Order: sequence, then structure tokens, then C-alpha cells
Amino acid sequence: MAGIELINVHKQYVVDERPVKVLKGISLQIPEKHITVILGRSGCGKTTLLRLTGGLEQVDEGEIRYGLSHKTAFVFQEPRLMPWLNVWNNVTFGLEKKDQDQEKIESIIAAVGLCGFEKAYPSQLSGGMQQRAAIARALAYEPSFIMMDEPFAALDYFTREQMQKELLRVQGGQGSSILFVTHSIDEALLLGHRIVVIENGLVKAQYQVPETAGERNLLDDLFISLKRDIINNLNTTE
Repeated sequence: MAGIELINVHKQYVVDERPVKVLKGISLQIPEKHITVILGRSGCGKTTLLRLTGGLEQVDEGEIRYGLSHKTAFVFQEPRLMPWLNVWNNVTFGLEKKDQDQEKIESIIAAVGLCGFEKAYPSQLSGGMQQRAAIARALAYEPSFIMMDEPFAALDYFTREQMQKELLRVQGGQGSSILFVTHSIDEALLLGHRIVVIENGLVKAQYQVPETAGERNLLDDLFISLKRDIINNLNTTE
């Protein structure tokens, strides 16, 4: 099996001695070498789904099946770089010496646009550059899947737009498999090959985003129609 498969996944937490069901039977196919976007409101269960899929937590019921190669890396909303390490050492942090191929690391740093900043420390980088370093660190680990939990949410509009373009460029060049969580419909439409809408712990809808030549234009009729349909799904309760 290629990719990841979730089968009837349930998860609950105890809040003030009261069980709260977060995921209520999620079944989902997550293909490899694509960007699958999990979209939904705050509190709908999308981050829990990401954490379960990435192995940070265990399911209460159901099953998660992985392809033969299962190795995950995470990129969070905050870069979470080591402040005492420069870019190069942050990118290679956690890698064994035998896996620190200089040419490969140089190509990854180039892919995220940080050439010339290898010796810079996090405090010397902008927020966007720090997030690029975090993405480079994930790529250097050579994961089968990168789990991204609203990685651009804390960035300003212009930096966020730049980082979205960088991610698409890197993913296209590396053929990375990405599970990306966001509450932004526009971001989902710009990045996703596939969009999964989560509402109240359930899969509400799924969309296969058509391939386009060049950069996606969200003002095209196709994307306006998709956005309208997604909004209708998010505004409709069953």
C-alpha cells in the first residue's frame, strides 16, 4: 500500500472529568507524493487527526495503516529551531553522521532559498526564513510524509504568500508527501492536490483539486465554485 489509510478512527479526551469525543469514526486515504490538506474550523479535530496520523498520539478505536516506508517529520506553526545552532546545524539536527551528505544538505538549503545563510542563527533570520529552515530540516530527514500543522499561520500576509509558493516549488521538485492542516480555505485551494473538510470530528466532504498550468488563480470560475461549495459545507450542519 502506498500512502496512509485511516480506518474508522476514534479519539476522545477527558476535560474536567468529562469525555469529549474529538474524532468520531474517520476513514480516509492519504496518497503519497501529494499535498493532502485537512481543512476545518478551530476545534473540529484536524490537529488531532494530524497528530494521530504522525504517531504522536494513539487512536482509541480504529486503525491507521502505513505503506512499507513509514518515516514522518513535523513542521509546526512555530519553527522550533535550536537557538544555539546555525541554519546548517539545525537542518542536520538529529541526523546521524553517516546521513549528513554535504551535497544533499546544500541542495535542500538551496531548495528552500537559504543559500548564504548556512551559518546564520535563528535570531538573525526573519520569521519566514526560520520557517524555511524548519522545512529544510524536515526534508533532510527524508521522511515518507511531512506533517504540517498550520505552519504559516503566524506569518504576515506577504511572507505567508511567499512561503506557500516556496512549499509548492519544493514539493514539486522533491515529490514530497505532505499532510497539511489549515483553517484557511484560500490556502487549501492554493496548496492542496486534495482537500478534506473536517466538521465535528467527521469527514464532511472531500475535493480533488484539478491540476492547472502554472500558478493557481483563485479568481478563476473553477476555484470560485470550489470555494463556494466548501463554504456551504462548512456552514451546513447535519
